[in-house]
Amino acid sequence: MAKDKKDFYIKKVGQRGKISIWIVDGNKIRSSLEREFTNFGQHFRFPVIPEYEFWLDKEAVPNERKFFVDHLLVQWRLMEKGVPYLEALDKADKKEMAERKKAGDIKKIKKEKGDSLMKKIHRGLWGKTNEGISIWLVDGRLVRSVFDVNFTEGGHDLVYSYVPGSEVWLDDDVVEHEREYIVLHELYERSLMKGGLPYKEAHKKASRAEWEARHGDKSRLSHSGWRVL
Repeated sequence: MAKDKKDFYIKKVGQRGKISIWIVDGNKIRSSLEREFTNFGQHFRFPVIPEYEFWLDKEAVPNERKFFVDHLLVQWRLMEKGVPYLEALDKADKKEMAERKKAGDIKKIKKEKGDSLMKKIHRGLWGKTNEGISIWLVDGRLVRSVFDVNFTEGGHDLVYSYVPGSEVWLDDDVVEHEREYIVLHELYERSLMKGGLPYKEAHKKASRAEWEARHGDKSRLSHSGWRVL
């Protein structure tokens, strides 16, 4: 753990009652403090976060802050009262989706299907593997609004039914210098699952590999069999 948590703070962006809302450096948090931290978090989910703070990861495409704060307010209030995380998450997800609908995200692509929908989702081909797996940079906001409000960082076809076969998706919210770690995680997890390992076990092993890569073991990155396009 880092000696000084203030190192993670970038900017205070709001106040909701007694709760301070901070933009933080998620890369530093994932590398030194909490490997499962993703787009945002609050104390009752991640105890490393002070009780009266919300942490929002710095976005490469900063256009979802309101959705995340609305989500966290519901989650925090329920968990403060003792509601279990999964129950609080479900209610917070519903609130977040209602706000996404109000913002018109779904209307934008309501009539799009198949290839035309993928053209909206795909931002660009980021890389390829030796086995022919395509790594796509995707519009994370649209994925969360249309397919899965809990999509974060990345995913692949063996976990998410909405991801086309032989594809790994990389959220465009992930800042550039972190992308190789997320791709490592997804490709390793996918290879383990293809070999028959259940998702939970594969995810745990992939998280460990990602953690090791972030802490100096670059061998997995250099031998993972992908090339950036």
